[in-house]
Amino acid sequence: MSTTVPFATTACVRDTCLCLHAQRAARALARRFDDRLKPVGLTSGQFSLLMSLNRPEPATMKSVAALLAMDRTTLTAALKVLERRGLSVVAVDPRDRRGRLLSLTDAGRDALACAVPIWQATHADIEAGLDGLDPDALRASLRRLG
Repeated sequence: MSTTVPFATTACVRDTCLCLHAQRAARALARRFDDRLKPVGLTSGQFSLLMSLNRPEPATMKSVAALLAMDRTTLTAALKVLERRGLSVVAVDPRDRRGRLLSLTDAGRDALACAVPIWQATHADIEAGLDGLDPDALRASLRRLG
């Protein structure tokens, strides 16, 4: 037995769904950063991952996964791409051989250094185009949702 959802419900979801609007905004932002980061050979996701590894001490999988709101499987796949490109390294944690420590290589630090000015300019352009929205308030609201 088939049940039909009325189009009015579809329109309501289209117009009010916070998840839909957050996903659309996230994809649009990612596309803008992806386009701008293309000359340095990074995607917005790779930039975020490299930035999350930019620490004085190697990071744990758990800390990076939590920061990026990623599951371990997705993080592992993303790290493999960076490892193949020589931008990051995954090492066995000497204190707990089951754990992994993640760090940037010299090439990863160089790529990140090239990408940061692009990120800064793109970020400034996006904030300038928020038309009356307070960027700090927007970030705070998004953090509360996460």
